[in-house]
Amino acid sequence: MLLWINGPFGGGKTQTAHEIRRRLPGSVICDPEHAGFGLRRMLPPELRGARGRRPLIEDFQDLVSWRQGVVEVLDLALTGHDGVVIAPMTVTDPGYFAETVGRLRELGHDVRHFTLLAERETVLKRLRERGFGHLLGFAAGRNAGLRRESWAVQQLDHCLERLAKPEFAEHLWTDHTTVAKTADRIAVLAGLQLAPNREGRLRTRLRQAGVGLRHIRFD
Repeated sequence: MLLWINGPFGGGKTQTAHEIRRRLPGSVICDPEHAGFGLRRMLPPELRGARGRRPLIEDFQDLVSWRQGVVEVLDLALTGHDGVVIAPMTVTDPGYFAETVGRLRELGHDVRHFTLLAERETVLKRLRERGFGHLLGFAAGRNAGLRRESWAVQQLDHCLERLAKPEFAEHLWTDHTTVAKTADRIAVLAGLQLAPNREGRLRTRLRQAGVGLRHIRFD
């Protein structure tokens, strides 16, 4: 089974994916973003938008090689791995959705798709706090984290509007729930049994901070 966790940037996809992996024995995370950043890094720096230049491609999802590569790798993972595969990835274009999630279903895989949604202010708050957000906020002001996440903020309204459409269901609203409870809801809807969550609040905060730090992108 593939759990594809969709949602806006800063919507909690990665944290939810890691929560499920932590509590579901045999599950693995296969992050399609890795392929996208790898393709982007193949370009010379000036074509990625470095030094203030306009990037040659605004979004690596526009590359056919990314969409085809994600399907090929996830197909291999689902065929060869004896356990649930989790893919946290924002996809808002219906055509690209059909070429990835839809294509994997056509190949015969059991794909369960979930979109994590939240109100705009909730997502902005999460973006402020993501990665080094708390430290930046303390040192440089409340919106320092948002300046670092400027691309995600620019995409936010577009993401929320697109992802609320029926073709991107199942929709899960996360404004007033925890990552652990969101993972529980996904597991129930997918017919999976997660191990009980016995982690304390402090340990959870530290672990989630570590996940956030490991997923900071500098280019």
